[in-house]
Amino acid sequence: MRLKEALSVLSKSSPYAVSTERSNNNQNILDDIKSYLYIQMPIEEAVNKAISSFGANDKKILFLCGSSGDGKSELLTKAKVNFGSRIKFHLDATHSFDPHGTAIQTLDKVFDEFEASSSPLVVGINAGMLGNYAEEGQNQFIRSKISSYLKNKKEQSDTAIFINFEDYPKFAIGEDGYKCDFAKKLLERITQQENNIIRQLIEKEKLQQNDVSTLRLIANFELLSLPSVQKVIIDLLFKARLMRDQFLTARALLDFIHELLLGEGYLFDNLFAGGDNELASKIENFDPAHLRTKELDRFILAYDLGLPDGEFDVFKNALNQLGILNINSGAQYLRLFYLLKYDDDFANNYHKKFSDDFNEALIESYISVYQLHKSYSGDSKQKNSLKEFYRDTLISAIRTYINRNAPKLGKKFFLLSDFGDYQIAAPADLTMDSKSISASTTTSSAFFNAHLKLQDKKFKLPININLLSLLININNGYRPNKHDKNSVILLDELATEIVQQAKAATEIVITGVDGKYHLELDDEDIMVSEG
Repeated sequence: MRLKEALSVLSKSSPYAVSTERSNNNQNILDDIKSYLYIQMPIEEAVNKAISSFGANDKKILFLCGSSGDGKSELLTKAKVNFGSRIKFHLDATHSFDPHGTAIQTLDKVFDEFEASSSPLVVGINAGMLGNYAEEGQNQFIRSKISSYLKNKKEQSDTAIFINFEDYPKFAIGEDGYKCDFAKKLLERITQQENNIIRQLIEKEKLQQNDVSTLRLIANFELLSLPSVQKVIIDLLFKARLMRDQFLTARALLDFIHELLLGEGYLFDNLFAGGDNELASKIENFDPAHLRTKELDRFILAYDLGLPDGEFDVFKNALNQLGILNINSGAQYLRLFYLLKYDDDFANNYHKKFSDDFNEALIESYISVYQLHKSYSGDSKQKNSLKEFYRDTLISAIRTYINRNAPKLGKKFFLLSDFGDYQIAAPADLTMDSKSISASTTTSSAFFNAHLKLQDKKFKLPININLLSLLININNGYRPNKHDKNSVILLDELATEIVQQAKAATEIVITGVDGKYHLELDDEDIMVSEG
C-alpha cells in the first residue's frame, strides 16, 4: 500500500472517519492504521468504569454525551467489544433504524426495549439530540431523567448516568502552563520511530523514485516529526480555542493532520492555508506572514531585493537536505521560521533571529492571570500579583471605559451622566474581591471569573483572552469599535452595574464650562465647594 492511501484514514471524508462495527474477516491495513492511531482519553476510563459497575440485570442507562466528531462512536465500539455480551449498546442516537422514521422515533424504540428487558443500556448521543428528546420524546421516564440532567449537569441518579465530553476538556491550564495531552499523544504516535506502521511506509517511499507530491509529503512528515514543530501546532490549536472559541474534536484533529501532510504545499504553508477543516479555518487567521515588525519587514525587503546573506544561504542548504526544495516567497520563509521557533538546533539557527517577533505575550499574560485565579489561596505573593492585575489592568480599563467621554475626571471618580456641557461624577472605590476569588471554581480553560466589589455590592466578570486583550488595549489608549462587539457587551453590562452602584455615593462632582463643583450630602444638608 502506498503512503497516501494509508494516510487517507485521517481524512474526515474517509469511511474510517466514523467508527462502525466491522467483521474481523474484513480487517485490512487501514483498519490496522486506525487502530494504531487510537488514543485512549480519560473519558474512556470513566465510561469503562461505569459500565464495569453494571450488573447483568441492573436497570441502568448510561448516556455518553458530546458533539459530532468527538469520538463517541469509536469509544463505544471498543466498549461494545468488551462488554457487549451483557449490555445493550446504541452507538449513535442521530441514526434511525427505519429510513422513513426519525432519530427520535428510533430512541423511543430503544428506550421501550430497555424498559422491557433486564439488561443495562449505553447510548451515545449528541448534546443537541439530548435536548430534542427531552422536548419531543415519548418515553416520559427517560425524558424526566434527561431534563433533570440538563438543568443540573452534575446530577446523576441510581438509574441514569451521564458522562459528557464537556467535562473532559482537551486543554487544561495548570501550574506549569497549559497542556493538551490528546493532541500531543496523537502527534507523537503518528511520528514515533519504533513500531510505527506509517513510518515504515515512509521509509519504503524513500527508497523509490517518487513524484514531487510524494517528496513533499515525506518532507512534511519529517517536519511533523520534530517535537518543536509539534509544540507550535499545539500552541496554534490552543490559540484557536482561546481566541476563536474553537473546540478540538478527534475527527477534526485527524483531518487537520491529514491536510498538514497532504495539502498542496509544505507543512508550514498548509498550516495557515485555511480550507474546509474547522481547525484550519481558524488557524488561518494567525498566519505569521501578516505580522509587521522591524526585523520581519527587513527580511522581506532583503529577500525581495535578492540581497546577499551568507547565513541565510547556509540555512537554505539545510532545508534542501530535509527535502524542502521550492520556497518562492519571503512570506513562506516567515511561516517556516515561525514553525521552527522552538527549535534551538536546526542548521545554523538562522530562524532564531526572529524568535522575539513571534512571541505570544497575550497568551502568556492570560495563562498567568488564569493560574492566579484558579489556584488562589490568599498567599501574600499571589494576592499582590492579583492586586496588580486588578489595579493596573482590569479596574484601570473599566474606569477609562466608563470615563471615555470625561478623560479629565482622574482615577477617583466615575462618570454618572452627561448633560451637554456638564458632567456628573461620583467617587467609587472599586476593588478586588479576594474572598469571592477564593470561593470561586474554574473549570474551563477558555475563561476565568474576575471578582470585584464596590461598597457592599459584588460583581463578577467572565474574562476570556479577547476581553483581556481589549482591557490591555483600552489602557493603551484604544477606543473599542464594532469589531469588539462580544467583549464590549460584557464590559457594557458591568459598567452599567458599577455606575448604578456609584450613584449611591454621598459625594458627587459636577464639571462644566464654568468650573468644577463638589457636592457632599451630610445628613439632610448639601455642602457645596468649588474647585
